[in-house]
Amino acid sequence: MTDTLTVQRPQAGVAVLKLNRPKQLNAINDAMVGELSSTLAALGADGSVNAVVLTGAGRGFCSGIDMRDFGPRVPEATAPAIERLRFQETMAALPQAIRVIPQPVIAAVNGPCVGAGLALCLAADVRICSTAATFGNAAILLGLSGAEMGMSYFLPRIVGTSVAADWMLTGRTVSAEEADRRGLVSELVAPDDLLGRAIEMAARIAELTPLGVQLTKRALQINVDSAGLDAALELENRNQVLSHATDEAAARRQSWSS
Repeated sequence: MTDTLTVQRPQAGVAVLKLNRPKQLNAINDAMVGELSSTLAALGADGSVNAVVLTGAGRGFCSGIDMRDFGPRVPEATAPAIERLRFQETMAALPQAIRVIPQPVIAAVNGPCVGAGLALCLAADVRICSTAATFGNAAILLGLSGAEMGMSYFLPRIVGTSVAADWMLTGRTVSAEEADRRGLVSELVAPDDLLGRAIEMAARIAELTPLGVQLTKRALQINVDSAGLDAALELENRNQVLSHATDEAAARRQSWSS
């Protein structure tokens, strides 16, 4: 546990990483930036963790950057461009930190998911949400570009270019029902059932062979941008040969045939 996060292990192989600034709807401040990056790296390197659930404490998932009290590192608009660029790069590294850990990440969106929070959600491998969740790309409402922290990369790949353009250009609030209908989330559940459902999904993944799961995650990430079917098949073929030769795969084949 840190000042801004909690990590729990509800079942073998499953870690629940919870943003823990509920009074601020888990808005990201300076402390959370560093703690989230280091915690994700630690979970990624932990061989006992096979799946991660990312969620928020209280009634929000993440309301974006804490505009009221981020901390000393946020630059003023009059700061040199290089300082503002470094800040933006630091924020953009957060969704990348989610994407690069080898284990699948399930975002359990329990409430408002806005701005930087939406970027964290999009970087997850699986997204489920409660009926109380809402989504929004808020930067454009502040006179900024709506394309930040990987959103112009992830969102059109998930919901399509036209829907992504709608959400990013208007900055409007998107309901859980619309998010489900547009394919942003894989499942819509009652608020009281959300965390349990996410843990159930994570536990099911955690029961599988880590190498098979992690190679599948990587292939999905890479083949979304594949140059074509030939390149995608090449990666899949190599991954299948690697996983086939493991003791874990042999044991599972034996259990299926017996």
